[in-house]
Amino acid sequence: MSSSRPSNIWILVGLGIAGILIVTKRLKKSIKQDFGAFIKKLQLLPPPQPAPPIAPHPLTDLSFAVSDLFDIQGHVTGFGHPEWEKTHEPASTTATVVSTLVQGGATCLGKTVIDELAYSIHGENKHYGTPTNPAAHARLPGGSCSGAAVAVAADLVHFSLGVDTVGGVTVPAAFCGIIGFRPSHGAVSHAGILPVSESLDTVGWFAKDPSVLRRVSHVLLQLPFGAQRNPKQITIADDGLQLLKIPIDRVAQVVIKSTEKTYGRQVLKQENLGQYFDSKVPTLKVFLGQKSNGGTKFSSITLLAQVMQLLQKHEFRRNHEEWIQMSKPTLDPALTGLIHETQVSESEIEICKTIKAEMRAAVNSLLKDDGILVIPTIAYSPPKLGAKEIFSEDYKNRTFGLLSIASLSGCCQVSIPIGYHDKCPVSVSLIARHGGDRLLLDTVQTMYSSMQENVDIFAQSKLSNNTIGQEQTAEIAKEKGNQAYKEKQWQKAVGFYTEAIKLSGGNNATYYSNRAAAYLELQRFSQAEDDCTKAISLDKKNVKSYLRRGTAREMLGFYKESIEGSIHKFLSITFLLRHRPKLILSTVPPPPHRSS
Repeated sequence: MSSSRPSNIWILVGLGIAGILIVTKRLKKSIKQDFGAFIKKLQLLPPPQPAPPIAPHPLTDLSFAVSDLFDIQGHVTGFGHPEWEKTHEPASTTATVVSTLVQGGATCLGKTVIDELAYSIHGENKHYGTPTNPAAHARLPGGSCSGAAVAVAADLVHFSLGVDTVGGVTVPAAFCGIIGFRPSHGAVSHAGILPVSESLDTVGWFAKDPSVLRRVSHVLLQLPFGAQRNPKQITIADDGLQLLKIPIDRVAQVVIKSTEKTYGRQVLKQENLGQYFDSKVPTLKVFLGQKSNGGTKFSSITLLAQVMQLLQKHEFRRNHEEWIQMSKPTLDPALTGLIHETQVSESEIEICKTIKAEMRAAVNSLLKDDGILVIPTIAYSPPKLGAKEIFSEDYKNRTFGLLSIASLSGCCQVSIPIGYHDKCPVSVSLIARHGGDRLLLDTVQTMYSSMQENVDIFAQSKLSNNTIGQEQTAEIAKEKGNQAYKEKQWQKAVGFYTEAIKLSGGNNATYYSNRAAAYLELQRFSQAEDDCTKAISLDKKNVKSYLRRGTAREMLGFYKESIEGSIHKFLSITFLLRHRPKLILSTVPPPPHRSS
């Protein structure tokens, strides 16, 4: 018995090793050498370099791939479906944008996989296989231009081309942890590109390196070289961050710290986009009137998502319904359902077009010529392969709500990777007004390295995530309160300051003092006095609290206490003017005027 035990152990060890080798072999087989990114390999070589002193081609030594939406002479554009390829002839010319890149010195290495008829945003294709996400193998790569993103993420090419209709470039960029750029609608020629929804379609490109992104952008957008432009205002969409299904601080703090370091804190601003669009996109109310059922309430962001999807469906059907009915290809159930849906009326489409025009005006007005808007690229981490969550209403509302802002307005957008959360890529998007591509690219070039540094700092922090989260969230709540105070929304400011006080554990004098200022404006003098007293107990040198408590007591009729407070106030101010004059000059939020 005893002599057989060692042999049994070795048998078990051998079986274990064999099992590991089999699993490893299967994994290697399941991940193709090119990660399943390419549908067709080819080569389009650039022309010879010009003789000196003429400068070499701007894209020399760069390779790229194109999504299977772009025509290349002599090849059939497959549109993500084998039946489409069978029923169409090879292209007689090459898409203008592809020719421009090749003439600029870049080498095209092939065509990449897209979602079936480029309609989905998840990157799945049952005909050609779903490309493997190099950043998270068990997760979806994102679509519609999945293969183009994967080719860049896997270092198979330096950059790649895609078409962004409702996130076709920005979503796979976010899921694969690379940069995805969607220029202003109409900025790049669509000649030789299959349409999905032409009022939304925008040629976009992927890159890992911001300098490569810049080189490609200068060629395609024909941007003149000039002095670096810096934004004068960076607006963080508070309600956009609230849509995130990962910790908000994971995104917000990277942006805030990077902005402060690069441009200074004074350029930061908070905005509630839902409220802003409610006032600036009036036709949304007309659209809501048609969609509301039994008093159902929708946020403006959710309504914008519905408008975007309605336009996409309408234009897709107009472009491709005839081919689908004639060829009767096997389609994804979602596409089949789309074709059998009731046609949308022309009056509804006109309402959507009006909303689209109002959206561009609204975003342009918000950002002007020198502003940048910050939103999450997408609310969720990349879903697992075969995940059911992508069919949930919550997933759709959050995802398409964020994507609708750039898609409907036609403004330029860039998705930037900012590290990982739970082993999945995290990203953030910057948006500039329509035509503000140069400002957006300059901002990416300037902020990118700082954002990556702050990602590393965040990851290496030794403080507990909970402590970091509460402190940073409290500070964000305070800044929201300051913004509301400046806009004279006193009650809203009280709410934000109260939230900051709770998050800080009630140990921050500034939060109490700021709430007291808002209470004074609301003529709630007793609460203001209590807050000032609490602030003073936490920080005896908080001069603003003495000022505000004196005002509160005077209005309450506590003249003796007010006089005593004023004497203390006078002595404190005298001391600080002599030793710390800058503290006296700080004015956010400013002391309120007395009520008459």
